[in-house]
Amino acid sequence: MKNNLLLLFIGFTTTIFGQHYILDSLTPTYGHLINFEANTFKMAEISPTFHQFFAKLDSVYSGKKQKLHVFHIGGSHIQADIYSNKIRTYLQNTNTVSQGQRGFVFPYHLAHTNNPTNYRIEATKSKWKGYRSSVRKDSIAWGLAGVTAAFSEKSDTIIVKSNYRNYTNQPYEFNKLRVFYNTWKSDYNLTVMNPELVIADTLNLDKMYREFQFNKLIDEVEISLELKNDTIQNPEFALMGMEFMNDDDGIEYTSIGVNGGSFAYYNRAVYFEKQLQLYQPDLFVIAIGTNDAYMPKNEFDAEKFREYYEAFIQMIQRVNPNCAILLMVPNDDYYKRKIPNPNTATQQKVIMELARKHQMAVWDFYEIMGGLGSSNKWYQNKLMPRDRIHFTQLGYSIKADLFMDALIDAWAKSTHRNKEELLKHYRTLDE
Repeated sequence: MKNNLLLLFIGFTTTIFGQHYILDSLTPTYGHLINFEANTFKMAEISPTFHQFFAKLDSVYSGKKQKLHVFHIGGSHIQADIYSNKIRTYLQNTNTVSQGQRGFVFPYHLAHTNNPTNYRIEATKSKWKGYRSSVRKDSIAWGLAGVTAAFSEKSDTIIVKSNYRNYTNQPYEFNKLRVFYNTWKSDYNLTVMNPELVIADTLNLDKMYREFQFNKLIDEVEISLELKNDTIQNPEFALMGMEFMNDDDGIEYTSIGVNGGSFAYYNRAVYFEKQLQLYQPDLFVIAIGTNDAYMPKNEFDAEKFREYYEAFIQMIQRVNPNCAILLMVPNDDYYKRKIPNPNTATQQKVIMELARKHQMAVWDFYEIMGGLGSSNKWYQNKLMPRDRIHFTQLGYSIKADLFMDALIDAWAKSTHRNKEELLKHYRTLDE
């Protein structure tokens, strides 16, 4: 898939749908496009790991201090962090104890690609080069993000801001900052420009990060990156991500996406699992698949897709055997804007089979949209751009609300709560 298509709809940053539950008010206009009966977490009710997850979520909702970590991984849909950020906003605004730390982020701006609008990491962009695991010609060390920003100049200042256009009740603050990079090279000095803030500076060679600990909570910090001396040949600083950390309980929602991302490309990120071991996610949403099947029907290898998918599931389970894993069937799309893509129906079958085998749950957005060719109807109703792969801001907002509706339905069934009462709570968070 040509990743510059993404720029067709993310070039604007309107926040009109940022935090409002809109599904009810828009159903009369767009309801005919949505298969509401299909909007469920299929098989969640028979999955032990989902019962564990919903028990934890219910504990947070009840006001108890509890750490809960959600990972959401995908391609360009997740890199833009529009609908995933809306889901994050709902969950972290549940109550006064529900907002956990912001957690892992990537400075996409420095890799010359689109950055989510809810945080900002700035430097001299012209001094940096981006490498994505989804670009075949690119070759560098990749970790959890699947994208790396490389620096080889003499010096630069990185300005790190944990808040930009986010909608949480309280701003994100951190008293620890992890910087993930190629720690096996020591070409550069990485220092905080206000040394009075720093009470600890530790280097983890195994998981490839430097951690700065501060004497107070902050939401912005400047970091100096400086070549140690001019005699170093071919210097390189390969930035693989950052993490905003604090000691708060609550829900942490990590979204990881790279334009053009697929299982094959994430497989190139050889340090992905090693860095994932730093966390023990309670729920892992796998939203990978669109790029795996974006090709003519006779070129799509369903068995290879199955192998990649199952290997990814097993990798998550190695990190946390008790993690609930939600498999998401990709949305309907058009190949080269001309041909309804039949490969998604094949993916749907494979994903359902894997869910049954591993006692996972499935959110079948392909069926929810209306199946083969439905993306054209969404496009005609201005919920998708011309590529009929991505969504408009309104389309993503509807998608987030559908996800929350399905999650709340499964949560209510698991904990015997009243679904309408839960829904009412999240519908009125912005009031």
